[in-house]
Amino acid sequence: MKILLFTLSGIGDALMFTPALQKLKDELPNSEVDCLAMFKGAADLYERLPQINKVHYFDFMQRSKIDVLKFVISLSRKYDATINVYPSNRKEYNIISTLVAAKRRAGVNYNRKNFINLGWLNNVTIQENDELHNVEENIKLVEKLIGKSIDEIPPMIFPFTNEDLNYAENYLQNLEIKETDLVIGFHAGCSTLKNHMKRRWEPEKFAELGKRLIENHKAKIFLFGGPEEDDLKENIKNKIRSENSYVIKTKNLPQSIAVMKRCNLFVSNDSSLMHMASAIVLPVVAIIGPTNTNYIRPWKTKHKIISLNLDCAPCFFYSPKPLICTREDIQFKCIKELTVDMVYDATLEFINDL
Repeated sequence: MKILLFTLSGIGDALMFTPALQKLKDELPNSEVDCLAMFKGAADLYERLPQINKVHYFDFMQRSKIDVLKFVISLSRKYDATINVYPSNRKEYNIISTLVAAKRRAGVNYNRKNFINLGWLNNVTIQENDELHNVEENIKLVEKLIGKSIDEIPPMIFPFTNEDLNYAENYLQNLEIKETDLVIGFHAGCSTLKNHMKRRWEPEKFAELGKRLIENHKAKIFLFGGPEEDDLKENIKNKIRSENSYVIKTKNLPQSIAVMKRCNLFVSNDSSLMHMASAIVLPVVAIIGPTNTNYIRPWKTKHKIISLNLDCAPCFFYSPKPLICTREDIQFKCIKELTVDMVYDATLEFINDL
């Protein structure tokens, strides 16, 4: 069987399919599994996975409609099955899957906006369950495709090369990080698409948290994020005003995650790097505002979720609709009223166990 995975929605979502991918190959060892990725980070990840035969990388957002159509048609009738990795509740993804013209097209029937986003074009489907983690939804999807139950779900995987690890070792040596140092990673960013900037905890609060951890615990603060978040990282470093805060800049994502392995703890918004930290089994303090925590809680690692659990939450579900807040008192109260004390207290519980 030849199978094509559509990992079009981003690096975090692609990572959360890796447990299902492992089980897919375990159950169908002779299958040939390819991947179609729209984001370079997702392509880089899947090129490293031994379960993947070939990665097709195509930046749909930067290409003309004619180029997109030609590319998709070039994949047509080459696969027996396709899987729209969860979550992928967009009509464009379902159209691409249909044009590839595999006989079996696996996807989720979403609880919201499924019909208008052409979810009915898929012919191997499961019903979305808001109680399940994204990893579990993907496992259910693979179960439906292979017609067999999966008993134990493995952890997510992010494989490193020796080159990645050597790079990280040299990077840490240049920063003069000692084995005895308490290193805490921060990710203050997240996706900016569909108004997701509103999921971010304020940079000023990350800076205040960093100050406390440095002053009270002599911590070294590593500020992670992509190149598009360099200004954000520099802003937080400038507010911390300490030589013990470091803006982490590497050549690529795997190198950054290899450096992240040195952290004793990771404090993050709801972001792909939060899932990366989970994949390398770091303790995680997850700062969650409007998102359903069932979907995206750190998977198979020690973690604490900081959330107000408001009556109006969660208000972010998987659909193309931009994130909005309907509260009349404080817009995005769920993230704005998460205090530094709340996050600091959670970090203390991990620090005290070290």
